[in-house]
Amino acid sequence: MPTIALLQMCSGIDPEANLCAIEDAAREAAAAGAAVLFTPEMSLLLDRDRARARRWIEGDGPQRAEDELSLIAAKLGIDIALGSMPVGVWGGKWANRFHYFGADGGAPVTYDKIHMFDVELATGESWRESAAYAPGQQVVTVADTPLGRLGLTICYDLRFPALFGELGERRCDAIAVPAAFTVPTGQAHWHVLLRARAIEASAFVIAAAQVGSHADGRQTYGHSLVVDPWGEVLLDMGGDAPGLAYCDIDLARIAEVRAQVPALANRREIPKS
Repeated sequence: MPTIALLQMCSGIDPEANLCAIEDAAREAAAAGAAVLFTPEMSLLLDRDRARARRWIEGDGPQRAEDELSLIAAKLGIDIALGSMPVGVWGGKWANRFHYFGADGGAPVTYDKIHMFDVELATGESWRESAAYAPGQQVVTVADTPLGRLGLTICYDLRFPALFGELGERRCDAIAVPAAFTVPTGQAHWHVLLRARAIEASAFVIAAAQVGSHADGRQTYGHSLVVDPWGEVLLDMGGDAPGLAYCDIDLARIAEVRAQVPALANRREIPKS
């Protein structure tokens, strides 16, 4: 039964400080026997000032961070599921990119966030992720992890069940949902959506989250969760502070749930009128 670690963060505008926090957590998690460390969306840099962030994103910052995290995973003997960091891509836009680093020190498996967070909230918060970020084009899974097949998603992807339906069709054993949820949307939807996605895919859902008041002025909801395939919440880290927590993953639970409610096997194409 593998043990995983979740790092709930209050990432700021200093990538070096954020990287140090991740390395410290990886060291502690490895010493505790965890097989995988999961971190939130935008773990390395959470900065809504895009002019300031550009210097790091479009310089050598992302590649240096990637190289360092690969070394950390290999040195400590722990897989690191880096929820995401911004990277420069094409056409003057960036990608919100998940990196899965294996303990073997090889090249990471990456996934670019597909669904852009473009919303106007009743609180007055306005977000236009698509103004700076290009959406990803591929569904990605990591075939061989301590948890079996792991599906990769990021934050706002949570609201789009077709993506999770595809990950279910691919028989993912677990799905990562790193996030930086706003407080009002988190209070309303975070727990119910994560539980629903776990039930739909008959898979574990692992959601490391940002929390608290950040240096760029935003507030995030926290409540990093682990949900089992039946929809039971196994871990909730609360919404008060950063921290590191652990959860044992009983992989036999997947087959038990799929035998009781074989929704994946019973799924059919919906006729179009």
